[in-house]
Amino acid sequence: MEKKDAILFSDIFDCNDIDKDGKHFDRVSRLNARSENHMMDLTLDYNLELYPMEIGDKFSLVLASTLSLDGTEGGSGAAGVSSGGASASAGAGGAKGSGATMGSVKADTWRPNRNDRSLADEYDYVMYGKVYRYDDAEGNNVAVFVSFGGLLMRLEGEYRHLQNVTVGEHVYLLMRK
Repeated sequence: MEKKDAILFSDIFDCNDIDKDGKHFDRVSRLNARSENHMMDLTLDYNLELYPMEIGDKFSLVLASTLSLDGTEGGSGAAGVSSGGASASAGAGGAKGSGATMGSVKADTWRPNRNDRSLADEYDYVMYGKVYRYDDAEGNNVAVFVSFGGLLMRLEGEYRHLQNVTVGEHVYLLMRK
């Protein structure tokens, strides 16, 4: 698998609202954003202590199937990603798989090798979750729903931009301003 195949979706978003329905949790906010290139609508729960956002902020959002720079599955080098869906800022916390090498066999370990680089090193905020729903919306639009350990995402737009995302698949969400 090539690195480009690991990227399921990528775009730049403008944050146009935060907690529009009111604040329900102390450390979690829900942002609404619109993408610049693909005209996608995003609703995303995020940890505001780890990644503070303000209305008007622009950010890059990527959905990826792996954090490995060579695009291979398994040894993700997931430094900074808490397994099981909880969010974490890059550089903090444990990970599912560093891709440590044992002889000629690559083995997943819970502790990342600090020398291994991953896609997460290029972003400020990373979450790991599961696509749990895929709905038809108006016209050619679809809505993809992902749960990151209870933090939810809804991404809606044209099918052609989300065709690589499938229900039941685990994905990484990566963000940077």
